[in-house]
Amino acid sequence: MGGNELAERFIDAAIGLLERVRKEEAGSIAAAGALIADAFAGGGRVFAFGAGHSSLPAQDVVYRAGGLAVVNLLPVPGAVGVDVVPATLGSALERVEGLASAVLETGPARAGDVLVVISLSGRNVLPVEMAARARELGLKVIGVTSVAYAESTSPRNPSGTFLRDHCDVVVDSKIAVGDAELTADGAGAPFAPASTVVTSAVMQAVVATAAGELAARGITPPLLRSGNVDGGHEWNARVMAEHADRIFYLR
Repeated sequence: MGGNELAERFIDAAIGLLERVRKEEAGSIAAAGALIADAFAGGGRVFAFGAGHSSLPAQDVVYRAGGLAVVNLLPVPGAVGVDVVPATLGSALERVEGLASAVLETGPARAGDVLVVISLSGRNVLPVEMAARARELGLKVIGVTSVAYAESTSPRNPSGTFLRDHCDVVVDSKIAVGDAELTADGAGAPFAPASTVVTSAVMQAVVATAAGELAARGITPPLLRSGNVDGGHEWNARVMAEHADRIFYLR
């Protein structure tokens, strides 16, 4: 089996998942965008969190040309990305109780803000505790997860719940358990994960919805422009200055 055929199969699989999200999650995406617009209109702030590879879709909407300037990454030291050594430490931190609560209680998030929690399985301590504690503190929580895990696996946290159980809005990424779209003779295991492609598209769709919702309400959305177009840096400096009290990645 040639590499081109595998590439085409993966792209087809990703397109199929995106089509399902478009058809089946339109209402949830609209509701998530409205929550963000509500928070901004009411003086609130917006945060996004994901651990390990689930942090990639969160990072993709932070300080992004064409995105909302007021979306902030909520970092958990050692758990965001695979830059820790050993890389398995990040996975271990997802199972530590109290870590999410400590981050929320000492960080900038407060009642009236919105927190997007991204977790493919939604079963580990860190994302579940993050969502549950955030709601206790008065934040609205948007969960981006695969509902298939909640229906086919067991929780891996003391509460016995999943991320989807602690959210105001849940967007289902439709990713199958295992996050591997392809098989091939001799490969030994399934391969080609699509969760980052799909979840990043979901995040961009949510942010786009929020921007459109704000514009529809007569509120100019705080959008960033590319620094590689003429006037982009000046535009962004003005937007950031106007909304400095809601931007935390500059401090």
